[in-house]
Amino acid sequence: MKIPSLREAVTPDEWQLRTQLAACYRLVALYGWSDLVFTHISARVPGPERHFLINPYGLLFEEITASSLVKVDAQCQKVIESPFPVNPAGFTIHSCIHAAREDAHCVLHTHSRAGVAVSAQKAGVLPISQQSTFVLASLGIHEYEGVALRDEEKPRLVQSLGNNNFLMLRNHGLLTVGRTVPDAFLSMYNFENTCRIQVDAMSGGAELTQIDPAILRNLSAVLKAVTAGQGANIAWPALLRKLDRVDPSYAD
Repeated sequence: MKIPSLREAVTPDEWQLRTQLAACYRLVALYGWSDLVFTHISARVPGPERHFLINPYGLLFEEITASSLVKVDAQCQKVIESPFPVNPAGFTIHSCIHAAREDAHCVLHTHSRAGVAVSAQKAGVLPISQQSTFVLASLGIHEYEGVALRDEEKPRLVQSLGNNNFLMLRNHGLLTVGRTVPDAFLSMYNFENTCRIQVDAMSGGAELTQIDPAILRNLSAVLKAVTAGQGANIAWPALLRKLDRVDPSYAD
């Protein structure tokens, strides 16, 4: 599918964001977290306008490019011409989080098999892995209210997330927020691995050992040390190199 480039039609800052977000979509597909054309990853465009980038509805995540991303306003109405449709209903969760959390520049939502499985377990995320400690230190829970299409659910979604960076949507899936696209992706990578480890551990049938709750304290300092103070940027360049080897067309 040949898509006309928007590189010269947008600001350098927006183009950089488009490239990062397209890379994020490709990585979600590469790691097996996508759900055909369903779920979304959104990012706020730099500038005073409250504009956002979101996937063209109907494209697989592995097909998305920087130029195919659609720029919309807070009501998910296009603000730049695009031949691709968008799904306003799919923007319901994202729009209210972007509106309530000034720091949530990127919102990433998945329906992965392991994520949905753990979201259906009454105990939710268990403190049984090192990965889980980082999730539990900043985790909100939102009870299932049906397919998230109704505006009246938005305040409850916002309240469930609070100031956390991870949100478990009961019987539905996972969500992360980040100041940057790499931040949201690295958080989701950790969230997904937490759930996969939990499903694997429980499937063995043996009694599980749980981590001392005291270890969950001061994890922000631990995470800073683990990432050499670079946060998600410690891994993001390597992930882009991986994508470039697989298929560099995300940056078109």
